Amino acid sequence: MTTSPLPSRRGLIAAAAGLSLGAGLPGRAAAATLAPRGTGDLGVIVERASGSLLVVETSGRSALGRIEGLGDLSHASVVFSRDERYAFVFGRDGGLTKVDLLGMAVEKRIVQAGNAIGGAISDDGRLVAVSNYEPGGVRFFDSASLEPVAEVPAVDRNGAKSKTVGLVDLPFGRFAWSLYDGGEIWLADFYGRGTKPLVTRIFDIGRQPYDGVVTADGRWYVAGLFGEDALVRLDLWADSLRPERVLAGYGKGDAPLPVYKMPHMEGWAAVGDRLLIPAVGRHEVLVVDRETFRPVAALPVHGQPVFVVARPDGRQAWVNYAHPDNDTVEVIDVPSLAIVHRLTPGPAVLHMEFTPRGHEVWISVRDADRIDVHETRGFTKVAEIAAAKPSGIFFTPRAHRIGV
Repeated sequence: MTTSPLPSRRGLIAAAAGLSLGAGLPGRAAAATLAPRGTGDLGVIVERASGSLLVVETSGRSALGRIEGLGDLSHASVVFSRDERYAFVFGRDGGLTKVDLLGMAVEKRIVQAGNAIGGAISDDGRLVAVSNYEPGGVRFFDSASLEPVAEVPAVDRNGAKSKTVGLVDLPFGRFAWSLYDGGEIWLADFYGRGTKPLVTRIFDIGRQPYDGVVTADGRWYVAGLFGEDALVRLDLWADSLRPERVLAGYGKGDAPLPVYKMPHMEGWAAVGDRLLIPAVGRHEVLVVDRETFRPVAALPVHGQPVFVVARPDGRQAWVNYAHPDNDTVEVIDVPSLAIVHRLTPGPAVLHMEFTPRGHEVWISVRDADRIDVHETRGFTKVAEIAAAKPSGIFFTPRAHRIGV
């Protein structure tokens, strides 16, 4: 584990319309010129090609500044501190960066592994966890200092090292993740145990879990199985944890299409008594019963879905697609399960994020170097924001939701 030198210009701020940013000053000094403000309408946009973050605010639909020097942000993800002031950025190069949104600066950056895939933050905001491909396992850090707290190597019951995927936070200081190579689900429980978590291993979950998600109530941990035609779920409220195959045999007898991009389970749409799930390698969104996971319908859509994201009120689900259909977004009306709107923002739509109450949605259009903002009742585009090869969009209200 190494600590990388900070960028020469910590938190370089750029192009902040309407704000006096002290241009030319290092980030920490420039922060002093920012007017006091809240953080509930802030967010960050990952600019993967340049290793930078664009700090935005949703009230005025504007960019406040750019923070550079965050390394390889391919497949980067972000979580927020409980007070919504700090963003923790997980880079593919193993980098873990703590960013001060008000100071517009990199607070600290470490390189904790050789290849990482996402992270999570504990419900009390004390621990930041990172899931690693290389060397595998999950590492935990103090969120204030980014000093190491604990490490749980991923070694399966045959003694082989494994990549870890699908890392999520759970209530009461717990985390869950899956072993891609080992076919296991692990839970780490820090409650009342300081820096030595109780680790519980669940065996025989199926082959090659590629991602995981926890429902918003913290009850169900669900992993998608790339090596099988099924999902596996774990009832975290049960006294005895037992894996259960669900949607087994989906598509049996059909010829699957080539998989251009694995769907992201983080974007599952939970609406009422249903879940809307992107099907793997098919032009379908699966509709399943939220309690039993029994199929309700398979909704034909424009391409292979990547994200199926519910508007916060649950009335709509917005869907984007893998190449070569990734210029399109479709809107599903949940009660009727009908496609009620299709828009074509442009090449390489990668991500969508709703404002907290869902009146607008922000869409990253990577190859157009642009963020589009649409209102979600009449679907009118209301703003464009320039961004350099934007990918993930993350708003600070995520700080108060389980598993994101």
